Amino acid sequence: MYTKANKINGLTPITSEWMEEVMRDKSLIEQLISKYGSPVNLHHLPTFSSNIERFRELFAQYGLRHQIYYARKANKSKALVQKALQSGIGVDTASFRELEQSLALGGTGETLVLTSAIKTKEQYALAIKEQVPIILDNVDECELANTVAVELGKVAIVGFRVSGFKVEDKKLYSRFGFDIELLKQFILENLGAEGTYKNLNIAGLHFHLDGYSTHQRGKALSDCISMLSELNEAGFNLDFIDIGGGILINYLEDEQEWSNFDKQLRVQVASGEGNLTFNQNGLGYELINGNVERSLKTYPYYNNVNGVDFLKQVLEYKESAESSPNFSRLQKNNIEIRIEPGRSLLNQIGMTIAKVAHRKQDAKGQWLVGLEMNMSQMMSSSADFLLDPYLIYEDDFSEESAVDVFFTGAYCLERDVLLKRKITLPQLPKIGDLVAFVNTAGYMMHFFETEAHLFELSTNLSFNNSEKLTVVDFVNDDML
Repeated sequence: MYTKANKINGLTPITSEWMEEVMRDKSLIEQLISKYGSPVNLHHLPTFSSNIERFRELFAQYGLRHQIYYARKANKSKALVQKALQSGIGVDTASFRELEQSLALGGTGETLVLTSAIKTKEQYALAIKEQVPIILDNVDECELANTVAVELGKVAIVGFRVSGFKVEDKKLYSRFGFDIELLKQFILENLGAEGTYKNLNIAGLHFHLDGYSTHQRGKALSDCISMLSELNEAGFNLDFIDIGGGILINYLEDEQEWSNFDKQLRVQVASGEGNLTFNQNGLGYELINGNVERSLKTYPYYNNVNGVDFLKQVLEYKESAESSPNFSRLQKNNIEIRIEPGRSLLNQIGMTIAKVAHRKQDAKGQWLVGLEMNMSQMMSSSADFLLDPYLIYEDDFSEESAVDVFFTGAYCLERDVLLKRKITLPQLPKIGDLVAFVNTAGYMMHFFETEAHLFELSTNLSFNNSEKLTVVDFVNDDML
């Protein structure tokens, strides 16, 4: 029998029917964990396909040439790479192994792109041999890419990452990319038949902004459209603008729950009292000179504007009331628009399930429930994963035995607390009961996963069927 934690003061996640189907079948989960260990990561491939189709339909509505690249760094599952390529979209790779593996899984120069923050000579060589476009970030990268291309007797297909956009008279900072105020002149002076980098063929522009402002993305796209048009007038033949990812998703059913949690957390930080979070962790909020300051260092888990609606705002951005919107300018100039979403393509496709190993009370009298997993197996840059988990009990439970707990992991670190938020359960779980964390595929399962203590990495399982599931319906990623 399964139930959501936190009946009161909860953060209720949007939960797909396939997740409910899995959680209804404790025997199935036990068989999976018996075979593959705890935790297991489940990936529902039909949902991945549906997410892809929604973005395709949006671009079709605007009549835009487009390409979607799944951002591989968001999840290590090879099954997702296969599904992306089978669905006709591309894959954004950010390391040698991501590129090598994606090529082995069927990727080509037409369907892959290399965007690594640090690019080695080996990465350049592989990408250039396979004619995979490379997004260049700085002059040193131009030098090495051109050198490798000359050595191979080939031309490297490249795009340039653009940075330093000015929005409302404020320059947006990023450690990545060429400053937009300098890039056009750099390209005019160094690329082309008479340029320094004769073996670099520039095909487009790229940007990836931090944060989640559609206004900033709209302005950046508008600026890139202008620059691309100017470069083409100067004799180049740029074809695409890649706007990266960062497309918001919505995790939660109820905006009021999100607002209530934020308010309660601020009160705890201000008062120094309460146990809303483990050891009163402010998750980014701090009490400074008697005031609650800083900001919540988590993903914004509730978002009214998300997915395709988020992207629509970027496409419909106009510089002024008299200007044409971005989508119209893209159409007019026959520019291909590219996106590299990770999280928004992985929305609702994954869940992580772990087994209860022990229960104990600490010196404060708090119940700690140890799970057979560790914090790195459900960790992103977010200060906490703010979704209520589900408990899958062996026996019937009674709400009259409600208990507050914190889930802890297997690393020998005081900070290995899986969820920093207090979790209220209808009753204390037993050893062998199960805890399910939903919607974990995007950046939570693998982004910081480690093998400290020589622990095995969690097993990634993918499946297509959603009804009457058996163990054989799940494909082990290691077998692909």
